[in-house]
Amino acid sequence: MIIDGRTLAKERREELRKTRNQFGALSLGVVMATEDKVTQSYVSIKKRAAEALGISVVEYRLSKGASTEEAVASVRDASVHDGIITQLPMPGIDVDAVRNAIPAGLDVDVLGDAALHRFKRGEFPPTPPVPAAMQYVLSRNSVPLSGAKVTVVGYGRLVGKPAKTLFTHLGAVVTVADKGDDIAALTREADIVILGTGVAGILTPDMVKEGVSVLDAGASELGGKVVGDADPRVAEKAAFFTPVPGGVGPIAVVEIFANLIHLAKQKKAI
Repeated sequence: MIIDGRTLAKERREELRKTRNQFGALSLGVVMATEDKVTQSYVSIKKRAAEALGISVVEYRLSKGASTEEAVASVRDASVHDGIITQLPMPGIDVDAVRNAIPAGLDVDVLGDAALHRFKRGEFPPTPPVPAAMQYVLSRNSVPLSGAKVTVVGYGRLVGKPAKTLFTHLGAVVTVADKGDDIAALTREADIVILGTGVAGILTPDMVKEGVSVLDAGASELGGKVVGDADPRVAEKAAFFTPVPGGVGPIAVVEIFANLIHLAKQKKAI
């Protein structure tokens, strides 16, 4: 089955609405350093999701050639909101310094070291949005996770690393396939394959077994189109397959606001 991420994103949003209605005004601060069309498109998608949940989005636009110090100052300014995201890319800026300037209690992307460490220890209610979206897909399709063999291909900060942590917490047996590994040997044994390399078509049909669940969060450009890490023909062998675009991505956007609501709830309880 090819998963319709846009439909699932709408359903996830409706689930959140009940919890969101327990709060008054909520807002998200977005710190951004570029105004190119791709970045604007990503921010617009988040704005639409926020609007549907009655959450306001305030942009903090850095001037061209802004310094790391100016970016960190914008994060401090954005701390008046219920959550903060830093919209990449940030050319010429120390991104590590900026993401670590976000207070853990406002880190809806779970990107800063403080939030990540708490998440790894199982002490942080928000979940990094991409693996959270993957969990939602599997849950909605009743795919068991306890004892499942999961192969994570790619070990980056946005997909691979948090996916390994999350699915380990959920009782899966997780193996990471990274550069230099025999990826095919590891994916052929997997019940669930998670992709986040940004290498077009790195997963081919001969690399998976029948009935596998494939969660593709890789994205790259090929022939002028955005494509995923999985060859589309993998879907013919998969029980569940998330395409790129239109699979995990739309759900991950909603999970940003699920995290914002989690953090608002936590703050309210204090």
